[in-house]
Amino acid sequence: MAFVNANTDTIFNHYQKADDTDISPLPSAAQAGAARPDFLQKPVTLEATGLSRPLLLELLLKHLYSQQVATLESLVHSMRLPGTLIQALITEAKDMMWVENRAASIQARFSLSGSGKLHAEKALQYSGYSGPAPVPLASYQHSVKRQSHRNTQITRALLDTKLAGESFENEALEAMGMALNSSKPVLLYGLPGTGKSYLCRQLIKVFDDDIYQPVAVEVNNQIIQLFDPQVHELCEQPSPGTIDTRYQKIRRPLIVTGGELTLDMLEVSYDVTRHLYKAPLQMKANNGVLLLDDLGRQQVSPSALFNRWIIPLEEHKDFLSLSSGVHFEVPFELAMLFSTNLDPHELIDDAFLRRLGYKIQMRPLPQDKYTALWNRVSSNLGLECAPETFDYLLTTYHEQQAKPYLPCYPRDLLGIVKDATHFHELPPTVTPALLDDAWRHYFVTSM
Repeated sequence: MAFVNANTDTIFNHYQKADDTDISPLPSAAQAGAARPDFLQKPVTLEATGLSRPLLLELLLKHLYSQQVATLESLVHSMRLPGTLIQALITEAKDMMWVENRAASIQARFSLSGSGKLHAEKALQYSGYSGPAPVPLASYQHSVKRQSHRNTQITRALLDTKLAGESFENEALEAMGMALNSSKPVLLYGLPGTGKSYLCRQLIKVFDDDIYQPVAVEVNNQIIQLFDPQVHELCEQPSPGTIDTRYQKIRRPLIVTGGELTLDMLEVSYDVTRHLYKAPLQMKANNGVLLLDDLGRQQVSPSALFNRWIIPLEEHKDFLSLSSGVHFEVPFELAMLFSTNLDPHELIDDAFLRRLGYKIQMRPLPQDKYTALWNRVSSNLGLECAPETFDYLLTTYHEQQAKPYLPCYPRDLLGIVKDATHFHELPPTVTPALLDDAWRHYFVTSM
């Protein structure tokens, strides 16, 4: 879960050839009895793509420039447009003497003429994007709103099912469930190790369905690359004969950012070397979860960050711009989560705190949940821990040193025990002596 942008070659290596699998309707579409979301309707004319002919022709030239010699099938696959539309573009390009047929073979093959190569190189200088055809901004806006996570009603039963086996403090979990039914951002705060980040990362299990996302979005004849294989997980793709294959099926994204966040990451970026626009962090996270971890430790101040996000957080829309000066609006349809170990009152003022609709304090676990978590982690690590050994931990360390039952302790302490059994070639059994060593190596003692 990162947001590092891969280069274009890496991205287009991730494009998968569509198979014959039929698509499943989105939850909201299924509830409405619809067979297929309307934004997925396959375009049958060039006009139906919502893109200008010059943009489509330039994209065709760039694909031919890259492939050198292409077939209709290869262009359908790389441009993600129906064959009839590709053929229409080839015909127009031939009329302009940009494209020519290669020597006869089993199937028609196409390449650029001399003037076509010059036009392709000029197009690449204007925009280095050469992937699948984009969708127009209006279509993208509609698709994001259509697939909002708010279409899913969050209940306690659903949380218990999706997060089965996890150990979270009950009050915090209930508050999070209510917050997910709202349209408001959430701030989690509390001691380090109380499971704030872990809880946020697990929430993607609650929204475990697939969505459809375009590879790129067209804005005023400029193309913004949206798909990022570093943060978007591709699913099995539907049959190209049934839908607009400019959209691809992905898991709802979970994007986590922390101390490295800068304000520049929240704006459309432009690679001057490759002449390529890339979507900002929150646009990539649309229809998913965006977690800003360790609030207060970023290179940008919390007040500057919240000033940037006042409108998105309240109106669920964001305003972006291109380097050309074009301004445009995109949906801000995501579960926005903040977590911090610091005192919220020292980070932001009351006006901003009010805008964070839910403030959830994460506390240590009660002893019964701590015990259950310890046993589960022991089992996952292949360790045996007798009840009397666990009681030794509680009485000797937690009680005598007044250490709270933080959810991070079982994972960290048992991890050290596991390391020790490997190093000393011991049986996988937790002993008081191994716990003594683990505790001593985990906590910093006074000098």
